[in-house]
Amino acid sequence: MKHFDVVIVGGAIVGSSTAYFLRKNGFKGSIAVIEKDPTYAKACTPLSWGGVRKQFSTPENIRLSTFGFNIISDVKKEFGPEADISFRETGYLVLGSEASIPVLEENAKLQRSMGAFTELYSPAELARKFPHGNFEGIAMASFAPKGEGWFDPYGLMNLVRKGAAAKGATYIADEVVAIEAGDKVSSVTLKSGEKLGAGAVVNAAGTAGGAVAAMVGFNLPVSAAKRFTYIVDCPAAPDALRKGPAWFNTDGTYWRPEGRNFMFGFTPSEDEEPKVADWEMEHHWFEEKIWPSAFERVPVFESLKVISGYVGHYDYNWFDQNGVIGRHPAIENFYFGNGFSGHGIQQGLATGNAISELIMHGEYRTMDLKALGVERIAANKPLFEKNIF
Repeated sequence: MKHFDVVIVGGAIVGSSTAYFLRKNGFKGSIAVIEKDPTYAKACTPLSWGGVRKQFSTPENIRLSTFGFNIISDVKKEFGPEADISFRETGYLVLGSEASIPVLEENAKLQRSMGAFTELYSPAELARKFPHGNFEGIAMASFAPKGEGWFDPYGLMNLVRKGAAAKGATYIADEVVAIEAGDKVSSVTLKSGEKLGAGAVVNAAGTAGGAVAAMVGFNLPVSAAKRFTYIVDCPAAPDALRKGPAWFNTDGTYWRPEGRNFMFGFTPSEDEEPKVADWEMEHHWFEEKIWPSAFERVPVFESLKVISGYVGHYDYNWFDQNGVIGRHPAIENFYFGNGFSGHGIQQGLATGNAISELIMHGEYRTMDLKALGVERIAANKPLFEKNIF
């Protein structure tokens, strides 16, 4: 039986980042990354929007995304002169109603204290800065002109994956179907029938995170949540809109420019949440929910055309929609990096670094992420982001 000092279940952004930072931080042991689909055709990472922001309400999320931003915005420094992920630092515009003012103000204060460039705009200021918008019903908005934007998520994942492989991590195309554990994990069994000895196991399995946790008897409320992206052509859109930020409306709809087109999506309410996490596109959401919202907010969107669309899956944490990072409370060599609910591409780098520190030193050194540990689930103490509406 082959033995690896660290076995990582899942090779997308969190798993590959764990392997990469283990090596970068000086880990000398053997590392295996088990990836059931090396094409990543239906992985969360390549189908994400590739956004990075610091407009969060919890310090942990701001720290995670700031770490990611520092690498994303300067990938050549981290991965070499040929590295390019088409990063656009154009910001997030978050719109709020009268009821949102206290939350926006509180969030902005926290974000600025942690190095973000968040600005708060009144309706009059919004009208001056974004003259193509209609801000009726908007009482305040937050916007960061620096430190936020989007990039090619598949490109970033490949840079990290290649970096980990170049540093000696072994990638295995297979699927973990069982984990042998008592007080410690001792081995994993693969779908091929092979068994691997394991000095430590990292659950970075994306939408399968809950299923992998169940293999060691832990009830992790993480599974797939279905999300829709619509690619839209709007010839009448002005350059200011094409070169502007991502917009987040009060009803959960959002959009951003992408080349000559625009990408649209929405965050469903509890009632709208798709009941089955399959891969079937549902076009009615655009006509019924997204287009009316977008047209109301940006009148030029009156004339647009959906030219394509696709389904992606979030590795969704149904408990509180925030990442679960840390060591198993009873199995000392089993680690979690799961449930980012749409934040994984921007927070995966920091998560991989954090898990590498736990494995190597038994503690966090770069940033304190104890609040994101699995203990909060057992204690029924969710850590929610404060909603803007």
